[in-house]
Amino acid sequence: MVGREISVENLVPEYVRALVPYAPGKPIEELERELGITGCIKLASNENPLGPSPRALEAIAAVAPSIHRYPDGNVFNLKKALAERLSIEPSWLVFGNGSNELIELAARTFLRPGESAVAGNPSFSVYGSVVQAMNGRMHLVPLVDGRHDLEGMAEAITADTRIVFIANPNNPTGAMNDAGELAAFMEKVPDHIIVVVDEAYYEYVTREDYPDSMSYVREGRNVIVLRTFSKIYGLAGLRIGYGMARPELVDAMNRVRQPFNANAVAQAAALAALGDDDHMRKSIQVNYEGKVFMYALFQEMGVGYYPSEANFIWLELERDAKEVYSALLHKGIIVRPMGPTQIRVSIGLPEENRRFAEAFKEIMGGGIE
Repeated sequence: MVGREISVENLVPEYVRALVPYAPGKPIEELERELGITGCIKLASNENPLGPSPRALEAIAAVAPSIHRYPDGNVFNLKKALAERLSIEPSWLVFGNGSNELIELAARTFLRPGESAVAGNPSFSVYGSVVQAMNGRMHLVPLVDGRHDLEGMAEAITADTRIVFIANPNNPTGAMNDAGELAAFMEKVPDHIIVVVDEAYYEYVTREDYPDSMSYVREGRNVIVLRTFSKIYGLAGLRIGYGMARPELVDAMNRVRQPFNANAVAQAAALAALGDDDHMRKSIQVNYEGKVFMYALFQEMGVGYYPSEANFIWLELERDAKEVYSALLHKGIIVRPMGPTQIRVSIGLPEENRRFAEAFKEIMGGGIE
């Protein structure tokens, strides 16, 4: 009947109603509209401040006239180039609308309603969201010194557990688990468990004891390694990521994956960016120098932080994080509040880091208006 009101509670399952939508970092344009200011900087979403490779921009321009055509649903050219670089067969690769979609695909493929997953806390919030969206349950294991307590996560596995999510380096803390820790975990994890190793910040890691997660894939273990073109490659706006797993797991995920989920522009840009090693080296150097600058700032101020293997730093403040966040917004600087007294700051260009440092010292030293 037209006009009849039907309660949403009768239409939407309770586990969907209980979902908290993902809150992205505030866009620069939104802040400038709200405050009537210009020249804002964003250090909130772990983006590459250098932007994409010039080669990627050229590839985007070249493919633009043909965007009325559907993209290659098999991602042939990019898949072939990545397979050669990774020394695996193309059948071991699956692509997504960012690695974010691949996290969702893993849950949709391998998790049944009522079953459980395990993740660290705090870690990437999407893990919990996709599990809840499947009417599953999440066992959260507190971090130790900013990194995953892999021993505790192994102990948290129960009879109905199907997936373990490991962000390495972890988002939002930037800390990493080393090769020995992951090896010990893999010895304990049952064979029927899918281990999703999220390596979104893999290219930024400098420590020599970083795990070779792909070795477990090559052994035929039930491991899915996720990486992305959103971070160091600077293609966050195009949304393209990839997963690596044994072909049987990839085949299962492809049965759930939507067709044409990797768009034509993203495929072309990612392929071009993959070949620009100079841009990657420059991005790594800018990030390293930015971290050194930030570490010196926080040490001088006595602000607690975790040493990071990514392109952001987690701060432990002795102030209300939302107040500090708001005060920085009014100075045209966007960071990410992460808890009652925690914020996450992305590494920017040198001038952006200096601007943050000046504002942060003023706010922390002179009070919040």
